[in-house]
Amino acid sequence: MAKKSVEARQRKREALVAKFAEKRAALKAEGNYEALDLLPRNASPVRLKNRCQLTGRPKGYMRFFGISRVTFRDMALAGKIPGVKKASW
Repeated sequence: MAKKSVEARQRKREALVAKFAEKRAALKAEGNYEALDLLPRNASPVRLKNRCQLTGRPKGYMRFFGISRVTFRDMALAGKIPGVKKASW
């Protein structure tokens, strides 16, 4: 599990990105890069990090499922993900 402070920081960044998305798009369209520099750094969507929804793990993220590879493996072996089974040949 990720630390609660890291998860809170990520949620704060997501809120800032959503808040300034329209303003950023307008400034980019008109090419006003000086005004873009004045916006908060965390308002940029580039600073967001994909994290596992269940554990908060930042690495090994599987975009299609929204969880990390470790959590995916545990859930798949437990039969909690429909249509996924362990391969054997």
